[in-house]
Amino acid sequence: MKTVGLITEYNPFHNGHLHHLQESLRSTDSDIAVAVMSGHFLQRGEPALIDKWSRAEMALAAGVDVVVELPLPWACSSAPDFARGAVQALNALGGIDTLCFGSEVGDLQVLQQCAEVLLRKEYELSRETSRLLRSGINYPQARQQVMAEWLPDSFDRAALAAPNNILGIEYLKALRQTESSIVPSTIQRIGAGFHDTIVGERNIASATGIRKLLAAGEPVTALIPPAAQKPLLAVLQSGMSFSSDRYLLLLLGQILRAPSELSTTWLVESGIENRLLTVSGQAESLEALIDGIKSRQLTRTRIQRMLVAILLGLKQEEVVALLSTAPHYLHVLAISTSGQEFLASRRKQGQLPLIQNFSRVYSTLKRYYDQDSPAYRRAFQQLDLELRATRIYTLLMRQFQQQERSRDFYMPVLRNEEPLGGK
Repeated sequence: MKTVGLITEYNPFHNGHLHHLQESLRSTDSDIAVAVMSGHFLQRGEPALIDKWSRAEMALAAGVDVVVELPLPWACSSAPDFARGAVQALNALGGIDTLCFGSEVGDLQVLQQCAEVLLRKEYELSRETSRLLRSGINYPQARQQVMAEWLPDSFDRAALAAPNNILGIEYLKALRQTESSIVPSTIQRIGAGFHDTIVGERNIASATGIRKLLAAGEPVTALIPPAAQKPLLAVLQSGMSFSSDRYLLLLLGQILRAPSELSTTWLVESGIENRLLTVSGQAESLEALIDGIKSRQLTRTRIQRMLVAILLGLKQEEVVALLSTAPHYLHVLAISTSGQEFLASRRKQGQLPLIQNFSRVYSTLKRYYDQDSPAYRRAFQQLDLELRATRIYTLLMRQFQQQERSRDFYMPVLRNEEPLGGK
């Protein structure tokens, strides 16, 4: 029995994700699909459209066998840390034969060529990127420019700017850096691009496009696999989806309440505090807030991650310490019957605690780690961030109930007998 690993966000799960799932299983000749999925806050610094359990339920209904949460802060980090945390999670699960990811180029050899160059010239990349940053361009542009100079003339430089290619290169680096036994594989993305709002072939739109259609009150059911529609529609109809207006109010309150704390917040660079305070006193929308902070050096994504860090009260020292290690436990959100059998077979061979009954998380971590060890402290820091993310995300819903803030503790692992969408 072969198992393929997927690194995902599913915000929300759509036809493109179904294509990726089915092609990953087919192309790797796998029987089990295991997804490492971001929780309530995502890699580009955005709160998820719907909660992590509803997104996991969509994936389960469509045919994913196991969904585990990629913990904060890896889930909200730039591509290198995001990729490394996700690969470390797959390594820790054990039994993952292949990592299959989507990419714009669809050519593993091309992406491996980039990864090899970056691994060989890591120090030079950092030095040259810093030099270009001083000239006034932003980090992604500086990084792409340096990489382009090192690659053969025949290489398509535009590929370096494509978001899934960037992540793919980082997955390949992470596999090498962690000496993983997992074999990489890639399939070419089809349909609309990452940032596109139009609908591409086979009724495949980007997750960004689907969220914009939903915000405009447009129907999206044709873009979502039938088996996965129920969880999404249930959340949307109940009003429990993300509200950017609520996000703005909570964010402004956090910035204006304690400006002295900004300097110790993760990703808040020295000198930006005054601009944050000025813009926060004037912004009437989330877009206006982001636009007011943006500069040549600060990309939109960087700002979005910084705002999430402010909202969640993520401290620079704490996050940097966590990112220097690896996830200390994995929270299982959803499993199929086959997924349960897979996890049972890995229970004694996995490298981390697998938390299925979250009400036992404290006792599990105390039993697993030496209470005088740094790993014990880091595990509970990770736990604190996960609980904090759920509590605060609940406040961002259009409508919410008080008990939702403790949902990590009373929400059971989602299960189904057979994948409704088929494989």
